[in-house]
Amino acid sequence: MTLPHTPLPYYAILLAAGNGSRFDPLGHQNKLLQPLDDGCSVAVTSAANLLAIMPHVLAVVRPDAKELQAELRAIGCEVTTCEQAAEGMGASLAHAIGQVSDAPGWIIALADMPYVKPSTIRTVLDLLCGGADIVAPCHDGRRGNPVGFSHFYLPQLLGLSGDEGARRLLQTLPVHLVQVNDPGIHSDIDRPQDLLH
Repeated sequence: MTLPHTPLPYYAILLAAGNGSRFDPLGHQNKLLQPLDDGCSVAVTSAANLLAIMPHVLAVVRPDAKELQAELRAIGCEVTTCEQAAEGMGASLAHAIGQVSDAPGWIIALADMPYVKPSTIRTVLDLLCGGADIVAPCHDGRRGNPVGFSHFYLPQLLGLSGDEGARRLLQTLPVHLVQVNDPGIHSDIDRPQDLLH
């Protein structure tokens, strides 16, 4: 008797390993732990938006970010620590993709973008499931985040390094742009005043 084949899940990758130097040049405050209007932290809100649509969220964090790791695990994220996080976003993303490389695709989200609507995440996921290889949301004529990649681009994602993240791939590969009514795809928390949404 053969067991029915269970399709592998799509994963959300939450990039939460940056040092937030523009938010606090002295490095005393982790911007991802700062509370928003409802009292939830920036990172927890970003993660919760993903978890509302995708049950599998892998957050990549710095090894020393113990409080952040605990907060993300507490709401249901899987957490991986990246020893090379200081090298930049590309290194963190390649590390995270390597942990779940057998997934059929990934939605890559930034932990400092808590205002992305779950409906936008659903739209990106639906297009990935429908066969698109790279999907990015667009609002007011500008591309934003999160971005979806199919397994087809696994080698390119694993080859990322430095601080560029997936930006170079989005500039050189065909991207399926989808219009969304969501200004949150452009709203990140870079400076303390950005917390006042």
